[in-house]
Amino acid sequence: MSDFHAIDALLADARTPADLPPADRRRALREALHLTRAQVAQALGVSPSTVGGWEAGRDPSGELREKYAYFLNGAQEKLRTQHDTPTHPAGEPAAADENALPAPRPCVLCGAPATDEVEGYPQHLHPDDCTHPTPAAPQPAVHTTAQREAAAPRPEAAPAPQPAATTPPQPEAAPACTPDPSQQPSPARGHRTPHPHPRTPDLITQAVQNALDTHAGDLTAATAELQRRAIPDAMALLDTTRIGARYDIVGHPPLPDILRKKSAHGADEVWEARPHWTRQDAPPTTGDITALDINGAYLSALKTHLPLGALEYSTGNVHSRRRAGIHLITPPEWDHHPYLPNPLGNREEPGPVWVTEPTLRLLQRLATDQYGPLCDPPVIHESFTSGATEQLFEKFRQALRDAREKAITDEDELTLEYVKSMYSKFVSTMGESNYNRALYRPDWMHIIRSQAFVNLWLKAHKAHTAGLTVMRVMGTDELHIAGNWQQVFTEGRGVSQVKVKDVYAPTNTSHH
Repeated sequence: MSDFHAIDALLADARTPADLPPADRRRALREALHLTRAQVAQALGVSPSTVGGWEAGRDPSGELREKYAYFLNGAQEKLRTQHDTPTHPAGEPAAADENALPAPRPCVLCGAPATDEVEGYPQHLHPDDCTHPTPAAPQPAVHTTAQREAAAPRPEAAPAPQPAATTPPQPEAAPACTPDPSQQPSPARGHRTPHPHPRTPDLITQAVQNALDTHAGDLTAATAELQRRAIPDAMALLDTTRIGARYDIVGHPPLPDILRKKSAHGADEVWEARPHWTRQDAPPTTGDITALDINGAYLSALKTHLPLGALEYSTGNVHSRRRAGIHLITPPEWDHHPYLPNPLGNREEPGPVWVTEPTLRLLQRLATDQYGPLCDPPVIHESFTSGATEQLFEKFRQALRDAREKAITDEDELTLEYVKSMYSKFVSTMGESNYNRALYRPDWMHIIRSQAFVNLWLKAHKAHTAGLTVMRVMGTDELHIAGNWQQVFTEGRGVSQVKVKDVYAPTNTSHH
């Protein structure tokens, strides 16, 4: 019997070598994630030249092969879920979980034919594939009984802050070509008449020039007027970047009670995980501390997984990367507070908490071997989610980014302040606000703001892993570091760069 036991043990330990993609695909996956060979080599415990050999065609064996296959499979999944790159080379069939459509259908984001589907919504997997087709000639709006029923809010929907929020669309507000209600993701719809406009920031340039003309070149008066107009102008720009879109972002689907404020000046139950952390014990040889300002925090955070349509309730410790929303979780213990802030922010109350999609995904990432792991996985109890996309505001974000970069190049501070007001006020007023009655999605507001906090936390972690001393992490854009921060971050005014706000001695930490 002992011989048979030995054979059983041998068979139990035997395993088929992990499959590896072709050599050229290995390098493409790494570069698509903007990772260097040195970074991959450090994670796998090998030299950069070894990784280079694997990308040239040599195959690792044993445990290294398992680790390398795990990295490559994870890279493919990350690229697929982020929709940053196509997940398969041209000419090869799409992976099964991409849900390739048997025939092209109108993209829910731009209306052009799309060949892929995510959680029931036809859409392009890359933002550059989303086009702006020439609008059809206006046709009389057709409002059948079925269409009116599809557009009406559900009985259980709570009233929006303003009476007009749940008013069914009127004939004069209908789109030029009324889509089939069966292809509408949300049960409630509203439309404004969009203006033909591609990705260029001409509307921004025109608004600035009009303000200057109105106030005879008075920069102070022109700035004040542009800031007052920031919200309606942002909504107009959003319209122009979504010509042909079949998913109307001004629809107001029913929202769960946890997304409603308990009082006029109170808050809802969603925790955004805003960081507010200061290191207590600075190493004796840190030298001066540099306070860095992260540029365009909310602008960058517009690229995040947003739920399309009404949120659907579910229970259980299950999470789909194809969906997004808010989740009731029991957060993990955090044992790294002396040198890194808790990704959940400064929350002192024990027990489960409602968090947004970016916070959940960050905690899940930190529980993987790639990060140590730094913590245990969060436990999910309940969720309100819908099929998700990162592309919903992508053209809008690009237009604002282009205008911002041009203003910086031209040293045009007036336009720069105007653009900043547009994206910051756009985010802060899409919840329960009297300043933006057209867009009522507090779930999106929480998700975008949380994404900004996640982006800041990841920059702090990047500095820490590079050997720098993280001294303070605040809000969406404040990062204080001791050490040669230029080895990690690039100084400048671009969205991917940082600005120096202050330089001070460690003893002055409490003054900032």
